[in-house]
Amino acid sequence: MEGRFTREKLDHVLRATCARLGLDASAATLLRFTNNAVYALARDPVVIRIVGSRALRHRANKVVTVARYFAACGVPAIRLFGQVRQPLFVGEHVVTVWERVADTGRRATSAELAALLSQVHALDPPDGVGGWAPLVDVRARVEDAEELAEHDRRFLLRRCAEVERELVDLEFPLPPGLVHGDAHPGNVIVGPGGPVLCDFDSACAGPVEWDLTPLAVGMERFGDPSGWYRELARGYGFDVTAWDGFESLRRARELKLTTSVLPIMRSHPSVRHELHRRLDDLRAGRNHTRWVRYR
Repeated sequence: MEGRFTREKLDHVLRATCARLGLDASAATLLRFTNNAVYALARDPVVIRIVGSRALRHRANKVVTVARYFAACGVPAIRLFGQVRQPLFVGEHVVTVWERVADTGRRATSAELAALLSQVHALDPPDGVGGWAPLVDVRARVEDAEELAEHDRRFLLRRCAEVERELVDLEFPLPPGLVHGDAHPGNVIVGPGGPVLCDFDSACAGPVEWDLTPLAVGMERFGDPSGWYRELARGYGFDVTAWDGFESLRRARELKLTTSVLPIMRSHPSVRHELHRRLDDLRAGRNHTRWVRYR
């Protein structure tokens, strides 16, 4: 069966979106395609994001809410394009449109990420952002998978239930707040005016410790330099890896990292090998093997 999110179909959505808004889709660049297909237009300073899962299309409303809230509060973050009512619905697809930040080519530092997170965590969560429930999206992706063996589906749902029971029992040491949900330097763009946050799909109200977890897991699973996490912990003022609840957060994060590509498996088959390697490691309890980021 053909995938639901093939390049041909995504390009069609891109052209239709640009035609509606009076933008030029020619020579657009597909920057990445995992959770979303993200295009940078060549002739307009605009980025277009097409949601890459039917089961998670509802998150686009939250993304728009958070983006407007950040703009109102002065948080350095990407801004929605123009006065267009968003999200847009293009056929069966959901699209958001953004002002493009001129990328200086510099990677954000962990200290810059820590400063941005401190600003976000100090805010009261806006209405409609929803509470922290990290495994809801994992289950949605399992159910929305373009392809997934039945034994893998059962394993993932069973692991979700196990980890969820662990999370319920955690006593978090830091005050709760507005959580970015997928906080790592890859979701910070360093523009001419400084670093700005992007990607608000996982924003929620909940334990701010969750935002310190991605870099800690990246150090373990992807072999990221340990200095990246140490700089984050130092800048933020808290080391989540020294807290006894970290292993449960790690297991939840690894489930999200593993399942993120399930809705596009047939459309983007090059991720298949890495997905199965991660599933094998989780099933076998191999906690320190290295993973390769999905591309």
